[in-house]
Amino acid sequence: MITVVLASTSPRRQQLLAMADLDFVIHSAEVDETVQAGESPQDYIVRMVGAKAVAACHSLVSQMPVKTASTERQLFLVITSDTIGVLPDGRSILVKPIDKEDAFRMWQQMSDTEHAVWTAVQLTLIDECGQVVLTDNLLEKTAVKFIALNKAAMEDYWRSGEPADKAGGYAIQGKGAAWVERINGSYSNVVGLPLAQTLAAIKRMQQQAADL
Repeated sequence: MITVVLASTSPRRQQLLAMADLDFVIHSAEVDETVQAGESPQDYIVRMVGAKAVAACHSLVSQMPVKTASTERQLFLVITSDTIGVLPDGRSILVKPIDKEDAFRMWQQMSDTEHAVWTAVQLTLIDECGQVVLTDNLLEKTAVKFIALNKAAMEDYWRSGEPADKAGGYAIQGKGAAWVERINGSYSNVVGLPLAQTLAAIKRMQQQAADL
Protein backbone atom coordinates (compact mmCIF):
# COMPACT_ATOMS: atom_id res chain seq x y z
CA MET A 1 0.00 0.00 0.00
CA ILE A 2 1.29 3.48 -0.92
CA THR A 3 0.08 6.61 0.87
CA VAL A 4 0.64 9.82 -1.07
CA VAL A 5 1.80 12.65 1.19
CA LEU A 6 1.83 16.30 0.12
CA ALA A 7 4.46 17.99 2.25
CA SER A 8 3.05 21.48 1.76
CA THR A 9 0.48 23.74 3.38
CA SER A 10 -0.07 25.63 0.11
CA PRO A 11 -3.83 25.68 -0.58
CA ARG A 12 -3.11 26.07 -4.29
CA ARG A 13 -1.09 22.85 -4.48
CA GLN A 14 -3.74 21.06 -2.47
CA GLN A 15 -6.46 22.29 -4.83
CA LEU A 16 -4.52 21.20 -7.92
CA LEU A 17 -4.00 17.65 -6.65
CA ALA A 18 -7.59 17.45 -5.44
CA MET A 19 -8.82 18.48 -8.92
CA ALA A 20 -6.96 15.47 -10.29
CA ASP A 21 -8.90 13.20 -7.88
CA LEU A 22 -5.67 12.12 -6.21
CA ASP A 23 -6.02 10.69 -2.72
CA PHE A 24 -3.42 12.28 -0.47
CA VAL A 25 -2.74 13.45 3.05
CA ILE A 26 -0.99 16.63 4.13
CA HIS A 27 2.12 16.58 6.29
CA SER A 28 4.58 19.45 6.08
CA ALA A 29 7.81 20.31 7.85
CA GLU A 30 9.65 23.59 8.35
CA VAL A 31 13.13 24.22 6.91
CA ASP A 32 15.50 27.18 6.75
CA GLU A 33 14.67 28.90 3.44
CA THR A 34 17.62 31.31 3.39
CA VAL A 35 19.20 31.69 -0.04
CA GLN A 36 22.91 30.87 0.06
CA ALA A 37 25.53 33.26 -1.30
CA GLY A 38 26.07 32.77 -5.02
CA GLU A 39 23.19 30.29 -5.30
CA SER A 40 21.17 30.43 -8.52
CA PRO A 41 17.37 30.46 -8.25
CA GLN A 42 17.17 26.99 -9.79
CA ASP A 43 19.79 25.54 -7.43
CA TYR A 44 17.97 27.16 -4.53
CA ILE A 45 14.60 25.54 -5.18
CA VAL A 46 16.15 22.15 -5.94
CA ARG A 47 17.95 22.35 -2.59
CA MET A 48 14.75 23.44 -0.87
CA VAL A 49 12.65 20.49 -2.10
CA GLY A 50 15.41 18.12 -1.01
CA ALA A 51 15.59 19.69 2.45
CA LYS A 52 11.80 19.67 2.78
CA ALA A 53 11.72 16.00 1.78
CA VAL A 54 14.26 15.07 4.46
CA ALA A 55 12.38 17.05 7.12
CA ALA A 56 8.96 15.69 6.14
CA CYS A 57 10.17 12.08 5.96
CA HIS A 58 11.85 12.27 9.36
CA SER A 59 8.72 13.81 10.86
CA LEU A 60 6.51 11.13 9.31
CA VAL A 61 8.63 8.28 10.62
CA SER A 62 8.73 9.77 14.12
CA GLN A 63 4.92 9.64 14.26
CA MET A 64 4.52 6.08 13.00
CA PRO A 65 3.51 3.28 15.35
CA VAL A 66 6.12 0.66 16.20
CA LYS A 67 6.30 -1.91 13.41
CA THR A 68 5.66 -5.55 14.34
CA ALA A 69 6.41 -8.73 12.41
CA SER A 70 2.76 -9.03 11.37
CA THR A 71 2.47 -5.41 10.17
CA GLU A 72 1.91 -5.05 6.43
CA ARG A 73 4.64 -3.12 4.66
CA GLN A 74 3.66 0.53 4.29
CA LEU A 75 5.12 2.90 1.70
CA PHE A 76 4.82 6.67 1.64
CA LEU A 77 5.21 8.79 -1.48
CA VAL A 78 6.23 12.22 -0.22
CA ILE A 79 5.80 15.18 -2.57
CA THR A 80 7.77 18.35 -1.89
CA SER A 81 7.62 21.42 -4.10
CA ASP A 82 8.92 24.98 -4.26
CA THR A 83 7.95 27.71 -6.74
CA ILE A 84 9.69 31.02 -7.42
CA GLY A 85 9.50 33.82 -9.94
CA VAL A 86 12.69 35.13 -11.52
CA LEU A 87 13.18 38.50 -13.20
CA PRO A 88 14.69 38.77 -16.70
CA ASP A 89 18.20 39.14 -15.24
CA GLY A 90 17.96 35.45 -14.40
CA ARG A 91 19.01 35.90 -10.77
CA SER A 92 16.57 38.22 -8.97
CA ILE A 93 13.95 36.13 -7.16
CA LEU A 94 10.38 37.39 -6.90
CA VAL A 95 9.22 36.93 -3.31
CA LYS A 96 6.06 37.81 -1.42
CA PRO A 97 5.79 41.62 -1.07
CA ILE A 98 6.40 42.90 2.43
CA ASP A 99 4.24 46.00 1.82
CA LYS A 100 2.63 48.10 -0.92
CA GLU A 101 5.87 49.85 -1.86
CA ASP A 102 7.65 46.52 -2.23
CA ALA A 103 4.87 45.20 -4.46
CA PHE A 104 4.97 48.30 -6.67
CA ARG A 105 8.75 47.97 -7.01
CA MET A 106 8.42 44.38 -8.21
CA TRP A 107 5.53 45.13 -10.56
CA GLN A 108 7.46 47.98 -12.18
CA GLN A 109 10.26 45.54 -12.94
CA MET A 110 7.76 43.02 -14.36
CA SER A 111 5.75 45.56 -16.37
CA ASP A 112 5.76 45.01 -20.15
CA THR A 113 8.40 42.31 -19.87
CA GLU A 114 8.77 38.57 -19.38
CA HIS A 115 9.65 36.83 -16.14
CA ALA A 116 10.10 33.13 -15.47
CA VAL A 117 8.29 30.93 -12.97
CA TRP A 118 10.29 27.91 -11.85
CA THR A 119 9.00 24.99 -9.81
CA ALA A 120 11.09 22.16 -8.40
CA VAL A 121 9.29 18.98 -7.36
CA GLN A 122 10.78 16.00 -5.55
CA LEU A 123 9.03 12.67 -5.12
CA THR A 124 10.50 10.55 -2.33
CA LEU A 125 9.24 7.02 -1.71
CA ILE A 126 10.05 5.75 1.79
CA ASP A 127 9.07 2.72 3.81
CA GLU A 128 7.72 2.70 7.35
CA CYS A 129 11.29 2.66 8.70
CA GLY A 130 12.18 5.85 6.86
CA GLN A 131 14.36 4.05 4.32
CA VAL A 132 14.38 5.82 0.95
CA VAL A 133 13.21 3.39 -1.74
CA LEU A 134 12.99 5.66 -4.81
CA THR A 135 13.33 9.34 -5.69
CA ASP A 136 12.44 11.43 -8.71
CA ASN A 137 12.96 15.13 -9.43
CA LEU A 138 11.28 17.63 -11.74
CA LEU A 139 12.30 21.17 -12.64
CA GLU A 140 9.73 23.10 -14.67
CA LYS A 141 9.89 26.59 -16.20
CA THR A 142 7.06 28.77 -17.49
CA ALA A 143 7.67 32.14 -19.15
CA VAL A 144 5.07 34.80 -18.24
CA LYS A 145 4.70 38.04 -20.23
CA PHE A 146 3.04 40.97 -18.44
CA ILE A 147 1.22 43.85 -20.07
CA ALA A 148 2.44 47.40 -19.41
CA LEU A 149 1.23 48.40 -15.95
CA ASN A 150 0.25 51.86 -14.79
CA LYS A 151 -0.07 53.21 -11.27
CA ALA A 152 -3.87 53.07 -11.27
CA ALA A 153 -3.87 49.37 -12.17
CA MET A 154 -1.33 48.63 -9.45
CA GLU A 155 -3.31 50.63 -6.89
CA ASP A 156 -6.53 48.75 -7.72
CA TYR A 157 -4.85 45.36 -7.55
CA TRP A 158 -3.17 46.08 -4.23
CA ARG A 159 -6.49 47.17 -2.71
CA SER A 160 -8.01 43.83 -3.71
CA GLY A 161 -5.83 42.13 -1.09
CA GLU A 162 -4.86 39.33 -3.46
CA PRO A 163 -1.15 40.19 -3.90
CA ALA A 164 -0.18 40.14 -0.21
CA ASP A 165 0.78 36.47 0.16
CA LYS A 166 1.79 35.67 -3.42
CA ALA A 167 5.32 35.36 -4.78
CA GLY A 168 5.74 38.18 -7.27
CA GLY A 169 2.66 39.81 -5.80
CA TYR A 170 0.14 38.27 -8.20
CA ALA A 171 -2.09 35.24 -8.69
CA ILE A 172 -2.54 34.03 -12.26
CA GLN A 173 -5.60 32.06 -11.13
CA GLY A 174 -7.16 35.23 -9.71
CA LYS A 175 -7.40 38.91 -10.60
CA GLY A 176 -3.74 38.86 -11.61
CA ALA A 177 -4.75 37.02 -14.80
CA ALA A 178 -5.71 40.41 -16.27
CA TRP A 179 -2.02 41.34 -16.31
CA VAL A 180 -0.83 38.21 -18.11
CA GLU A 181 -0.51 38.81 -21.86
CA ARG A 182 0.71 35.27 -22.56
CA ILE A 183 2.55 32.31 -21.09
CA ASN A 184 4.89 29.75 -22.58
CA GLY A 185 4.76 26.53 -20.59
CA SER A 186 2.61 24.95 -17.92
CA TYR A 187 -0.20 27.11 -16.53
CA SER A 188 -0.49 25.05 -13.33
CA ASN A 189 3.24 25.56 -12.80
CA VAL A 190 2.57 29.28 -12.33
CA VAL A 191 -0.19 28.44 -9.84
CA GLY A 192 2.28 26.39 -7.81
CA LEU A 193 2.66 22.85 -9.21
CA PRO A 194 3.20 21.50 -12.75
CA LEU A 195 0.25 19.17 -12.45
CA ALA A 196 0.51 16.99 -15.56
CA GLN A 197 4.22 16.41 -15.04
CA THR A 198 3.77 15.66 -11.34
CA LEU A 199 0.94 13.19 -11.94
CA ALA A 200 3.01 11.41 -14.59
CA ALA A 201 5.93 11.15 -12.16
CA ILE A 202 3.63 9.78 -9.43
CA LYS A 203 2.33 7.13 -11.83
CA ARG A 204 5.87 6.13 -12.84
CA MET A 205 6.93 5.79 -9.23
CA GLN A 206 3.84 3.75 -8.31
CA GLN A 207 4.58 1.40 -11.21
CA GLN A 208 8.22 1.07 -10.18
CA ALA A 209 7.19 0.39 -6.57
CA ALA A 210 4.83 -2.37 -7.71
CA ASP A 211 7.78 -4.12 -9.38
CA LEU A 212 9.94 -4.10 -6.23
